[in-house]
Amino acid sequence: MSISDVLSPFTAWKNLFRDPVTIKDPLNERPGAARYRGFHKNDMDKCIGCGTCETICQNGAIDMLPVEGIPAVQGDSGLRPRIDYGRCCWCALCVDVCMTGSLTMSNEYKWVESDPDLFRFTPGVDKKYWDNAELGYQRHDEKHLMPVAREEMPELHPEARLDSFVEIVQGYNIEQAKLEADRCVSCGLCIATCPAHMAIPDYIKAVRDGDYERGVQLLYETNPFSQVCGRVCTHCCEDSCAARHEGDPIAIRWLKRHIIDQVPQEKVIELIGKPAAPTGKKVAIIGAGPAGLTAAFDLARLGHAVTVYEAQAAGGGMTRYGIPEYRLPYNALDRDIAVITAMGVEIKYNQRVGTDITMQQLEADYDAVVLAIGLHQGRSTRIPGSDHPQVRKAVDLLRQITAGETIDVPKSMVVIGGGNVAMDIARSMARLQLQHYGEIRVTLTALEDKAHFLADPVEIKESLEEQINILDSRGPQACVIDDNGKLLGLKTWKVLSIFDAERRFAPKYDPADEQIHEGEMIVEAIGQMADVSLLGDALTEKLEWNRGRIQIDPNGRTSENWLWSAGDCVKGPDVINAVADGHRVATSIHRALTPQEATA
Repeated sequence: MSISDVLSPFTAWKNLFRDPVTIKDPLNERPGAARYRGFHKNDMDKCIGCGTCETICQNGAIDMLPVEGIPAVQGDSGLRPRIDYGRCCWCALCVDVCMTGSLTMSNEYKWVESDPDLFRFTPGVDKKYWDNAELGYQRHDEKHLMPVAREEMPELHPEARLDSFVEIVQGYNIEQAKLEADRCVSCGLCIATCPAHMAIPDYIKAVRDGDYERGVQLLYETNPFSQVCGRVCTHCCEDSCAARHEGDPIAIRWLKRHIIDQVPQEKVIELIGKPAAPTGKKVAIIGAGPAGLTAAFDLARLGHAVTVYEAQAAGGGMTRYGIPEYRLPYNALDRDIAVITAMGVEIKYNQRVGTDITMQQLEADYDAVVLAIGLHQGRSTRIPGSDHPQVRKAVDLLRQITAGETIDVPKSMVVIGGGNVAMDIARSMARLQLQHYGEIRVTLTALEDKAHFLADPVEIKESLEEQINILDSRGPQACVIDDNGKLLGLKTWKVLSIFDAERRFAPKYDPADEQIHEGEMIVEAIGQMADVSLLGDALTEKLEWNRGRIQIDPNGRTSENWLWSAGDCVKGPDVINAVADGHRVATSIHRALTPQEATA
């Protein structure tokens, strides 16, 4: 060590008597350039707390922190960026990557404080004099770090799909999937929105890296129905995607499907691993739909012996008997079920609880019972003539189509309803009409206007492409029947409103605007309900109910401590919610069956 090295700390004392570089100077105004990268601003109305600014900052100058008065809601984490000007280099990458354009930089560059801690602040929350500055740096409206349009999904054209039930969506190839995955900024808002809280940014990264085996492991940590959800999930995660603020949301659902399509079935089972050692506990599950089989998957992996009782000839519940094969091929569903049975789950098909075995027998033979019976009964409009033999329920027809039963296909028909089930039965029957008669004559009427249809926009678009005549704001009044008892069609009036001032269902119509829609068959697709007759009178009387549905606690347990309930029959129809429900119930049952282990 030299003598200069020893004396160098003392030479710094000379700076004590120098004037600071930045001083308050109210007399001489020296504004920054119009696009100068100065101090940060953040528009609280635009910011969604996605954290892309924190991720891209190479200096660690940004931390996402909770802010009082800003709750976490769908599409907004409730966090806001805090800037540390001891680390910031004013590179503006945080501004360039901001998906909503909320984060900008003023052209102000002078800020004098005696307390250095004040140079860590939260723009938009900690008010500053430059908050209203009009000049400064902001992201160019037409320049983006990521492509704003998603990769187009290959699909069968309408003319190629109209007369068959071949799957419409063809799936991404590896190149397309990687390009789509590259658009993801890993903000994680999707995780909170997904009912199953899937590790979405991580499995999208697996696509980017080409590590499909890792992707499969991530999928099965939270969702044993990845084949199904990769095709028909309601993808509410995409509604929260930060990318939607500057273009299309990431195609999360399609990337999930891409992962599971790349790995052979045998490898999937190998990657999941073997279940735990047997616990000696037995669980019965009624219904082989997504909720019941998800619970079965989890419980089997925890070492419990699981038996599933299914009234139909095949598993899947409404995903098989309520969704047409052109949306969800049966072989894809079968692959998901095969993974679940590989964990040791036994499924007894054509076993109707209440007929072939009673609830009392299940209570006696098993340590816990799960009721996951779905919504297999259609609701009726109860309009005059709705009891005619040619007035059918959509769920019944869809089940017949899946089972390969013979259907008397009408030359013309009317569907009542504006949801996915209505679209599904309209499109399915249109295919059968084309096969039988060479033409399509299907009319779909709905109470809602098209902007408020409950159906997925893609379903509406594809229905129109397939020549379905969709009439919105039409309320069914009566089934038109001639003197000989033949069904002629449906009478509707124009809908003026659906709900009253208190948002109660109370539709009002204009009788002067009446139409008759020709149809040899009318199909009601206005909702579904559960068939709870299997419970029997005694158990029905014992259970607590809530507006026609079995009352459950937050973990799915009913008022009878041996019985749990999950899925559509308690939460309403939705695949990913049913999966989340299955996980919740399985966790509750495991804790109940292994109290010592659960508290350890």
